[in-house]
Amino acid sequence: MKAVLLVLGIFAVLMGLLWIGQGTGLVNWPASSFMIDQRPWVTRGAVLSLVGIVLIAVLRRRR
Repeated sequence: MKAVLLVLGIFAVLMGLLWIGQGTGLVNWPASSFMIDQRPWVTRGAVLSLVGIVLIAVLRRRR
């Protein structure tokens, strides 16, 4: 179960970073994405990344 949650945390961090990159316009992949240069996705990505970091930190403390 811990391994699944760890993978979920890592996935959340990576997805959040992608959303931040697309929201700021730094990442233009995929080219047809509706999130490119849309500022709300920066905030959503930051929140998702933070949730992933907290999940990873909690899992590492329990070991």
